[in-house]
Amino acid sequence: MKRSTRKTIKMIVVEILLILTSLLIFAPILLAIFMSIQPPEFVFAYPPKFLPKGFFVKNYFDAFKIVPFARMALNSFVIAAFITLGKLITGSLSGYAYANFSFKGSKLTFYILFATLFIPAEIVLIVPLFKIVSRIGWTNTYWAMTIPFMASATNTFLMQQHFKTIPKEFEDAARIDGATSMQYFVKVILPLSRSIIAGAAIINFTYAWNMYLWPLIVAMEDRMKTVQVAINMIINAESSNNWGIIMAGTVIALAPTLILFFVLQDLFVKSLVGSGIKG
Repeated sequence: MKRSTRKTIKMIVVEILLILTSLLIFAPILLAIFMSIQPPEFVFAYPPKFLPKGFFVKNYFDAFKIVPFARMALNSFVIAAFITLGKLITGSLSGYAYANFSFKGSKLTFYILFATLFIPAEIVLIVPLFKIVSRIGWTNTYWAMTIPFMASATNTFLMQQHFKTIPKEFEDAARIDGATSMQYFVKVILPLSRSIIAGAAIINFTYAWNMYLWPLIVAMEDRMKTVQVAINMIINAESSNNWGIIMAGTVIALAPTLILFFVLQDLFVKSLVGSGIKG
């Protein structure tokens, strides 16, 4: 067998395995979508039917009737957008400082910052954080659900590692042209870091969008609850045995993160490949 033929067969086998793996990974999402557009008698049919017959959109309307889904989805979007923006700003600025400046205690503070990655913050800090938020009157507000999460050691570490790979010659050229440190950061560093910023944006937005425990605790009124809490409210409602409605709410909650990923997927893949090559 020729070498080119063996290579072709190997590539075909790898592609088939990747397709099967993708179908296995996306199977729960596809099942949720199919169940969300089917009437109850189809969802609970025996033997199970995996292919949909028509579109039963009433499940989506019922999901919005059971809970104020539109308001909760808006809350989640506002919270996720501000947290993502805050993390990108603080992460890129701190990463730039650690990568391009040498100051007293820089290594020590960076190691301390890195060590916080191993602390389960949502478990350890949730009680003292709730006491602080309650004392300053931030319960049932966007402030409580965004401000505590606008900084991240993960973002600082990712940005610092990426900025280190940018050649120092660029900074020297910018200095010769009379650019300040901030001008160099805005006009040179950020345009060269679009891929890593897009990857961080997807990760941060997904994390913020899927937050459940903290919004459940700090938002006591329905008007301030998030879409993840809305799904739990649907499950606990009278129609909790209607999995079509539950899956409709799940699909609505899942859609924004999928859309964001598909929009930024090229930059996201580049960020993963680039970080893998450069270590």
